[in-house]
Amino acid sequence: MRAVQLPALNRLEVVDVADPVPGRGEVLIALRAAALNHRDVWIKAGQYAGLKWPCIPGSDGAGTVLQCGAGVDEGAWRDRPVIINPSFAWGENQAAQGPQFSILGLPREGTLAEKIVVPVAQLSAKPGHLTWEEAAALPLAGLTAYRAVFSRAALRRGERILISGIGGGVALFALQFALAAGAEAWVTSSSGDKIQRAVALGAKGGFDYTNEAWAAEAAKTAGLFDVIVDSAGGPGFERLLDAAAPGGRLVFFGATRGNPPSLAMRKIFWRQLSLLGTTMGSPADWSEMVSFVERHAVRPVVSDVFSLGDAAKAFALMERSAQFGKIVVRIAD
Repeated sequence: MRAVQLPALNRLEVVDVADPVPGRGEVLIALRAAALNHRDVWIKAGQYAGLKWPCIPGSDGAGTVLQCGAGVDEGAWRDRPVIINPSFAWGENQAAQGPQFSILGLPREGTLAEKIVVPVAQLSAKPGHLTWEEAAALPLAGLTAYRAVFSRAALRRGERILISGIGGGVALFALQFALAAGAEAWVTSSSGDKIQRAVALGAKGGFDYTNEAWAAEAAKTAGLFDVIVDSAGGPGFERLLDAAAPGGRLVFFGATRGNPPSLAMRKIFWRQLSLLGTTMGSPADWSEMVSFVERHAVRPVVSDVFSLGDAAKAFALMERSAQFGKIVVRIAD
């Protein structure tokens, strides 16, 4: 089969590799589409824990079950269109992942290939209203956003939510999920075009986070926010505290701009703010997320679609952070 392989630091090739074989409790999937995450470009750049070379990256995938291993109900799964939960071995504690937790695409070989083997427990039926490309765009970012917005921040109908750095996959899912749940959503970005595209999706408006006075502007324009979703951190984190309503919840799933240089503790305790960390999601989060997407007919925003042979171009686009939505690699027609 053909697969994207990272043979060494900052190298990417499309090569022929042996087909994987399903073991007990596993299935072989013929992938129709896969999608990229920042995790994939960080692995390529050597900026991720547990690196190994060569590896097949990719955490997001959708396809059809081709073969069932021992112990799998073939009548229930063979030829079934599925999506893959990329959150492996979460553990028994809903509150946090356990020590065996891992993400599909490292150390296990990932979805940027024509075929993949995964445990049958990681599968869900592909939502019928989604195309293959949309289905492939859903798993990692959808799961991360769902847990952040609902399991951790407990967003409620009628609340006001701010989503920072709109344009990436998780941020856009957070926007779509919040709107589907009946919240009032606002966004930040350094790009006026991305803010306008978010407004077209249903956001009330947005703010340029490169403007140091954006939080004060937001307070006048929109009011303070009950929930704030962030993945940047860094020097701008204090502006998020300024934008939070008393009793507000700030949930963050990354720190792409590093740690905040300082943390205004008085603002946090005096205004009764909650700081909530989150990563990926549990099996319960996954099941609830898929049901939510089906119930509300949420359609992932797909930025660009590339062929498997053009995977290097897909990586280059993500490295430039030029996308609005998920970058998808079509594996098969």
